[in-house]
Amino acid sequence: MGPRQSGKSSLLVHQLPQALWLSLDDLQTRRRAQDDPALLLESAGWGAGRPLILDEAAHAPQLFPEIKRRIDLARFRGEQEPEVWLTGSNRQLLDRNVRESLAGRASYFFLHSLAVSELGAVASIADWFSRGGFPELYARRELDPGRYFDDYLRTFVEKDIAATAGVQQMDAFHRALALLGARTGALLNATAIGQAVGVKGQTLSAWLDLLEQNALALRLPPYHPSLSKRVVRTPKIYFLDVGLVAHLQGWRSVEPLLVSPQAGGLFESLVLGEIVRARDHRGLSLGLHFWRTKEGEEVDFLLELQPGAGPRWLAIEAKLGIQNVEPLAIPRALSKALPQLREIWIVTPGGEEQRLSSTSRQLPIRLLAQRLSEAALAPDSAGAETAEPGPAQ
Repeated sequence: MGPRQSGKSSLLVHQLPQALWLSLDDLQTRRRAQDDPALLLESAGWGAGRPLILDEAAHAPQLFPEIKRRIDLARFRGEQEPEVWLTGSNRQLLDRNVRESLAGRASYFFLHSLAVSELGAVASIADWFSRGGFPELYARRELDPGRYFDDYLRTFVEKDIAATAGVQQMDAFHRALALLGARTGALLNATAIGQAVGVKGQTLSAWLDLLEQNALALRLPPYHPSLSKRVVRTPKIYFLDVGLVAHLQGWRSVEPLLVSPQAGGLFESLVLGEIVRARDHRGLSLGLHFWRTKEGEEVDFLLELQPGAGPRWLAIEAKLGIQNVEPLAIPRALSKALPQLREIWIVTPGGEEQRLSSTSRQLPIRLLAQRLSEAALAPDSAGAETAEPGPAQ
């Protein structure tokens, strides 16, 4: 699963060149899948030993009971189960069909747009803010990002998400997107935003559910030792692709953006997006929070490594700057609440990885996913928190 244009089909076709690929975006194929799914699967060579890719499978709900029947029949006969890959951009439709028909027979993988670590040297800081992580904007440099994101909002967000969920107030929905984009990295006040666009707070929260289910946005909960109090406290709102949220904010040129007051919040969103992609693309077990006190002490991101396997914590601060990065001490209140926390990573757009003090180190964003993998898979918290940085890759 994953948003449109994140590269799901391209990745599968590249990894499985011998697979047979059928797109349910094709109306004729979709009609065949709905009218006679058994015939479609037979003609696709089901059971012939080749993987089968059913792209945008949620468009043909009748396929799922037939796939279930065939998987169960193979299990009953003791035969090898066929390798079937289902992709979908509309998570509501795909998740519902899988949950109803393929429970216990399917594994989930989530693909976001490209991470900074995945883009590597092909992307600059200007690219991150103007093109985000959408592969097509890098494969086809001649495309205008502004027009691309306008089309993206009309197709995926408006038609795939909002229309499927029955959103009627499309003008209010678009205004809400713009206001949410302007507040990325800020505390969420759903009631106030709802009043500004003319809908109830519950309606705005339901729209946020849609954006979150489809990996466009994320509500980041605050950390509190009591799980019940975490649930009721105010979260922060983030969009997960910084190119898309910069477009929602109205930026069409990178130069004024980078010197604007919004630049810091956008870079913070970029760092959170990198953390989320590292978690989902690398299969890491990470609990994500932010930390804030009534007195104004704050840490951008507080990560629980391998939740449930013992107390292991890591703090991350996003800083839009490379030179003269100041060391940070762990706030006293946070150190008291989490004595296991020993280090803060200060993530910057570039520069070199270096230790700044006994409690903090500077880490360029290109290395964040790699270092998170090492920390999450370390055998103990001391190894994760005190190991010296390795060579930059």
